[in-house]
Amino acid sequence: MESLYLLIPLSVGLVLFILAVFGWALHRGQFEELEQEGARILDADAGPLDVDQAPPRRQQEQSQDRSQTASDPVTRRSPDGSNSRCR
Repeated sequence: MESLYLLIPLSVGLVLFILAVFGWALHRGQFEELEQEGARILDADAGPLDVDQAPPRRQQEQSQDRSQTASDPVTRRSPDGSNSRCR
């Protein structure tokens, strides 16, 4: 019985905390336009949402190099990262 004196206030506090987080999410617009978020992943031209989500510049350049070498079957990438032509 004595444990209820501790558990009931803790459970009420937890419920209030959960309601506060839910209210904050509603206020910040977390549940707005849910259909758009489902379609966003299918859009190939969509950029990153935030600046910190963008890949580093070097990775972008490497991915462009890979796409160029994939279209040119003669060019091969050596282990050191430089391009070499096969004759």
